[in-house]
Amino acid sequence: MLEAAETPVGAAPWECPNILQMQCDRAWVEIDLKALADNVQQIKRLLSPQTALMAVVKADAYGHGACIVAKTVLGAGASWLGVATVPEGIELREAGIEAPVLILGAVNTPNQIRAIAHWKLQPTLCTPQQALIFAETLGKQEQKLPVHLKLDTGMSRLGTPWQNAAEFVQLVHSLPNLQIASIYSHLATADDPDPSCMRQQQERFQEAIRFLLSLDTGYSTSVYAKGMNSPRLHFANSAATLTDPALHYDMVRVGLALYGLYPAAHLKPAIDLKPALQVKARVTQVKTIAAGSGVSYGYKFIASQDMRLAVVGIGYADGIPRNLSNKMKVLIRGQMVPQVGAITMDQLMLDVSGIPDVQTGEVVTVLGQDGDMEIRADDWAAALGTISWEILCGFKHRLPRVAIG
Repeated sequence: MLEAAETPVGAAPWECPNILQMQCDRAWVEIDLKALADNVQQIKRLLSPQTALMAVVKADAYGHGACIVAKTVLGAGASWLGVATVPEGIELREAGIEAPVLILGAVNTPNQIRAIAHWKLQPTLCTPQQALIFAETLGKQEQKLPVHLKLDTGMSRLGTPWQNAAEFVQLVHSLPNLQIASIYSHLATADDPDPSCMRQQQERFQEAIRFLLSLDTGYSTSVYAKGMNSPRLHFANSAATLTDPALHYDMVRVGLALYGLYPAAHLKPAIDLKPALQVKARVTQVKTIAAGSGVSYGYKFIASQDMRLAVVGIGYADGIPRNLSNKMKVLIRGQMVPQVGAITMDQLMLDVSGIPDVQTGEVVTVLGQDGDMEIRADDWAAALGTISWEILCGFKHRLPRVAIG
């Protein structure tokens, strides 16, 4: 452990700033909690009073910070949380969050199964084999573990084929230590303007549910009959939630829209969302370079004239895609400024010739809004040929998350 050195006689005492303060001197991510809450309320207006809202907070809430996001959205009207892994669920529980948490990924190991039971998380079961592993691991525990059965209706990812839903449901129902809490599936093309594939998946889901209801077994009367013990049905992601109330069922699972982004441009008229995340950094040096000077590694940019250059303390180790080199712009004082040269691990360079009095320490909006101008994750995604989900999840943890609003 380091100890503070004795203050020399006549010297002014000082305290070392904490690490968060020092990190925010370089670059940081701002999370607008009011925007998050407003987005939840906008989404809730699309739902019937009987339809619950699951906020998907996997991948550290799409890079926004899982615990602070979870507390905010639960306070704004969400009632369930969705995560991808068991450790993500445990993180929420350790933060004192008691809302039901669904693990959307597949779990097969006894250690994780026991952790699920201990932390009162709720797993997704995708196959009969997985159900049997759960039942064997849990043994003769008195309290039944709520489980959620996933059907593959066309995503070709996790889930039992929808044609085998009856056998799957009957098996899980027969296991004494498991309780079916929901039956669900996931849409592959809900953000496509052509709804034909989505409708095909919906028809498959509906057919599976109709067949389950028609079974002349104890399952159809005692488990799926209308009443308090009926499993929930859920199908809609963000895009489907914005598309069609017929896809809402008993619950919707909303991720991207929660954070203020649209799964597709044609869905913007459905709802007014506000991005909750902004990325900011500070200018660390300002210099003038002569015409003909190369900038950064490989000289991928050569100054065509004398140029005022600002170095900014953020780079690809923070989540700024290197492939945006010489393609991106940032905001300074509400003005668009081009980035030049190769983006490096910890720094990037800007042409600030149009703002000649830029000073060291000035705040640069790398992603977000400054004045009337705005740079969105969608802009980066379009430039890179990727999706906004990947952009949001790419910001590294050495960028502190600072809650505002």
